[in-house]
Amino acid sequence: MHIPDGYLAPQTAIPLLAVMVPAWSVAVKKVQQTMKKKEVPVLAVGAAFSFTIMMFNLPVPGGSSAHAVGAVLLAILLGPWAACLGVSTALIIQAMVFSDGGILAIGANCLNIAVIMPFVGYYIYRLIKGKASAVSGRGIAAAFIAGYFGLCLAALSTALMFGSQYEWFKAADGTPLYFPLSLKVAVSAMMAEHLLLAGPVEGIVTALGLTFVGRTYPELIGDEPVALDQEVNSYV
Repeated sequence: MHIPDGYLAPQTAIPLLAVMVPAWSVAVKKVQQTMKKKEVPVLAVGAAFSFTIMMFNLPVPGGSSAHAVGAVLLAILLGPWAACLGVSTALIIQAMVFSDGGILAIGANCLNIAVIMPFVGYYIYRLIKGKASAVSGRGIAAAFIAGYFGLCLAALSTALMFGSQYEWFKAADGTPLYFPLSLKVAVSAMMAEHLLLAGPVEGIVTALGLTFVGRTYPELIGDEPVALDQEVNSYV
């Protein structure tokens, strides 16, 4: 899902980078205001976890790739603004050190993966979970669904960015200057891979991650350990 350089026109990539600058500024302020000192190492570990699993890319026809991210899990644990910072840090390091994603496309990649994904996933999780325990059946199901749809909507945003380049930027003879495939092809290719493969993987990663944290470090999610009979009752 990382957008490489050369697939977005500068007229698209630079404004998206400009959009992310105030978003990062707000994220820093929000984290400074709300994050406890004991949660700072969790953010660092979460960013490292996101960095690691994003390095395992499955190629997608059309020039992109499918992979798990971990952004929704980090948003559930620390909030979407903290997830924005953690995942953005991972994306910037990947682009600058490992050439995974373009330098000019950092703004676009961060908007898709570090803003759209964690915010969408976080609020879907909150909506479905309600007042249930995070490690209850309902809480874990909410985490899976949130991870799935968070990733898929980020993929849809990426596909729309790709396809728009084909429609907007062409040479005099009609040859695409940047992304070579139409909007229909871009959306079809991206969504097929993410709806059927990467989305379920992201959902599983989010659900399993929340289960581990909830049972091992319940203080991080404000839960007390839940007995098995309580967990069964939570489905009702």
